[in-house]
Order: sequence, then structure tokens, then C-alpha cells
Amino acid sequence: MSFLSFLLIFYVILSISLYKMFEKSGRPGWQALVPGYNFMVWSEIVGKNKWHAAWMLFPIVNIFIYAGLCIDLVRSFGKHDFWNAALSVIAAPIFFLYLGFNGDEEYEGPIVEAEAAYMAKLEAAKKANKTIQVKRLEANNPFKKSGGREWVESIIFAVFAAAFIRMFLIEMYKIPTSSMEGSLLVGDFLCVSKAHYGIRPPMTIAMIPLLHNRIPFLNKESYLEKPRLSYRRLPNFESIDHNDPVVFNYPEGDSVIITPARTYSVYDFKRGSMPNMGDIRDKVISRPMDKMDHYIKRCIGLPGDSLQIIDRQVHINGKAVQNPDKIQFAYVVRSQSPLNLKRLQEWDVNLDDSRDPIFMLNNEQVEKIRGMGNVTVELLPQSVRPLFPYNNSQWTVDNYGPIYIPKKGATVQITIATIAPYKRIIDVYEHNDLQISDGKIYINGEESSEYTFKMDYYWMMGDNRHNSEDSRVWGYVPEDHVVGKPLFIWFSTKYGDMKNGIRWNRIFTGARKFE
Repeated sequence: MSFLSFLLIFYVILSISLYKMFEKSGRPGWQALVPGYNFMVWSEIVGKNKWHAAWMLFPIVNIFIYAGLCIDLVRSFGKHDFWNAALSVIAAPIFFLYLGFNGDEEYEGPIVEAEAAYMAKLEAAKKANKTIQVKRLEANNPFKKSGGREWVESIIFAVFAAAFIRMFLIEMYKIPTSSMEGSLLVGDFLCVSKAHYGIRPPMTIAMIPLLHNRIPFLNKESYLEKPRLSYRRLPNFESIDHNDPVVFNYPEGDSVIITPARTYSVYDFKRGSMPNMGDIRDKVISRPMDKMDHYIKRCIGLPGDSLQIIDRQVHINGKAVQNPDKIQFAYVVRSQSPLNLKRLQEWDVNLDDSRDPIFMLNNEQVEKIRGMGNVTVELLPQSVRPLFPYNNSQWTVDNYGPIYIPKKGATVQITIATIAPYKRIIDVYEHNDLQISDGKIYINGEESSEYTFKMDYYWMMGDNRHNSEDSRVWGYVPEDHVVGKPLFIWFSTKYGDMKNGIRWNRIFTGARKFE
């Protein structure tokens, strides 16, 4: 079921459930069935201006306006306690049907006006120093809440608001690995906008608020895969551009194996790039797309680009591109005396990510180390290893491609010899039935020699080019996997641990294209 279909069905059921409640409040029942107008009438029934309903047109805000109208409606029927308020939001249509058809339930008047009048009367008594009247009004206040309820409602609202802000607008993200060093360091905490590239409403709706995919300490998934909504994305503020850092869901994260050290995909297992764990069938966890792990990389290639890496230099459409200022590679550092590790740390060399004599360094760090004297620094050659799309035994991370990055609407010719880069796109990302048999390609049961892409795809790479699992390993990032745009670093700990100190110079610095 699509997200739009879900909202439409819910709205129809909600409108029907309001029919009898409108009649009890003195309004014609048919007004509950008129789209848009029913919210204007609803606002008036609870004592608000009819134009209060206009807030329902604003995404995200409308969720809170709707919750407030639900609570005020049942309060207008004399239901003031906490559980009735909770039921009005959680089970609105069912609860409204009950109140509407139960002959014992009566409309008591617009609650917002009644509460405002009562508070005005109380305030007037206080100003007139009518102590006895003030005490009487406070003692008989039908709108007064206990201290415990105030706390509970405040906590619920805070969690509710934080969860929706996190789902739709802003999410905090911690850099867990060194794949983006030296632009983004291990221990950097990023503020990521989900609106810039278009808000992606949640698809997994049965989940624990504020948790992405795991429950701490219990080591269990924090969601249910069903019920599930289809992918949608609201209009974007801007498009992804070359060299933009992007947060996205790990493309191979649909089936993972979680170990104390890290999370592997089953494709890592098939490629032999994870420790031997024997039979893994009982260890595999399947994840819906929006619950796959978050990755952050730099967008190197856009839809329609042709990408090639020649001697570590990326070329797009035949032209060498500008490299990040602090791009890193693996170097062999040899010294006639022990290296001054404290000095290396001062230069932001990640010692946790290095194994003497191999260090991940940028050009500035290389020159500083060479200036120490009696030290040789040489680039570490990269050997041939299995890389996406696993049909070329001569590619390395330094010499790779050329490879085409698919664009929505573009058509490519496919043969047994050329289909390798597009298998996962056709079969997994775009949900077709792909079969290869007797030297022929079948898509959804029909023999095919070409394919037209339904989505845009991106090529993501880390700035730490010799220590980054990125598109060179797992291929394209589909547009529906894009989560958001990093805005700025709001906090930073050295090497991801408070014990090592805080990088004060990085706090509130921007996550720009190049740093």
C-alpha cells in the first residue's frame, strides 16, 4: 500500500467516524464528510477559529494540529483524563464512533472557549484579591491536571516531537569510521537535514521512537517489518551535486550479520571479505530499506556520468575532477628511530586506523612526516581484489572503470557480457524478476536485450580512498536510499571517545564540499 493510499483510506474512515459527533454538537452530519470543510467545522466545535484548520496544509505541523484537535474534541464531550486523551490520538476513528453512537455521551460545548472563560474568571478573582473565590475556583477546576500527569504528558510530547523531527527534518549522525578522513573525522557528530534532498516519509511504521534499527543492550531489532508503506519523497530544496557529502542507507544492508566488531552484509560473506563464521543462516537479519545502516560518503558521480579512476585520480566523462583538499591514501612510513606518535596525533593522524608501518595520510601530513628527518614515506601500491561489479579481475581501487552511472529514463543494451553492473538494479532496487538462462536474459518472464532505468543512481566514495568501503565495493546508491545532507558538525570527540578529549576547533564547523 502506498503512503498516499494509506492517508486517503484513513481520512475517509476518520470522516465517517465524525458523522454522529458532529450531529451531537449541533452541526449537520454531512459536514463531516466534506473534505477540508470538515476540519474547519471540527475547529469550531472545539472552540477554535475555523481557519485554525489551515494548519493541516503544512507537512509535519499538521500532525501536531491533528493531535490537538482530537484531544480537544473528546474533552468537549467531557473526557478530560489522560487515557481518553491518549485514545483520541491513537485510536481516533474507533473512539469517535463509540462517542458518537453511545447515547450516554453528550456534547458539553466548545472546550477551548470554556477553558479560556474559566481561566479568565480565575485571573480576575486573583487581581481583585478575592481569596476565597480563588481557592474555590482552583479547588473545583475541571481542567486542572496532577503534577504526575503534567510530567507524563510533557515527556510524551517531547518524545513525540523529537521522533517526528528526527523522522522528517533533522537527525544527528555520528561518524563511526575513518572512511571520510580527513574531511570528516571519527567522533564527529553531524547535523543532517532530511529536507534538502526531499523528505522521505517513513516506510517502516511499527518501530520504537528515536531508535534507528537496534535496541541497546538487548541487541534486538527495534522495529517490525510489517505493516509497511511504499517509498515516497516530497519535493526537494536542492539536488545532489558533485562532491556533496551525502548520508544514505547502506545499499547492501538488506541482509546483514551483526558481530561485536562490525556489521557485515551477506554479500561480504559471499565475497569472502568477513571472518569465517560457519553456517550463517541463523545469524542473518533482514532489514527494510529505511532501517538499513546509515553511511556517509562523498558523491563523486551523478546519474548519467561515466566514471573512471586512473592512478588514483577520478575522471568524470573523460575529465579529471578536483580532489578533496585532505584526500587520504595509504603510505608506508619507515624511520630509523621510533616515530613520535604524540606528534602524529597532533597532526590528526588516526593511529587507531593505522598499523605501523602503514598509515592513512593526506598530502599535508605526508610533508610534515617527511620533515621529521630520517623518515621515508612511500605510497602503498594497491593490489587487484574483487570489486564491483565482480566481472573484471584487473581493476583496483586506484585504477577502476570506466563504468556508467544509471540515470532515470535512460536505456542500456544488456547482454550476458554487459549486464553485471545492472543485475542488482534490475532485480533488487527496481523489483523485477531477473532470470539468466541458456545465455539469454529474462525480465519479468520476457526475453530482454535492453533495460530502461526507473530511478537515478549515484556513485559514492570516501575521502580516505585506500580505507573506504564504497561504491567501488558495493556499487551504486539508488535515489530512494538517500537520507539527507550533512549541514554542520555540532560536536566532536577525538577518535570517537570522550576519554581522548574534545575537538573544540571542529564544533559548529560546516560539512562543506571540501574541508
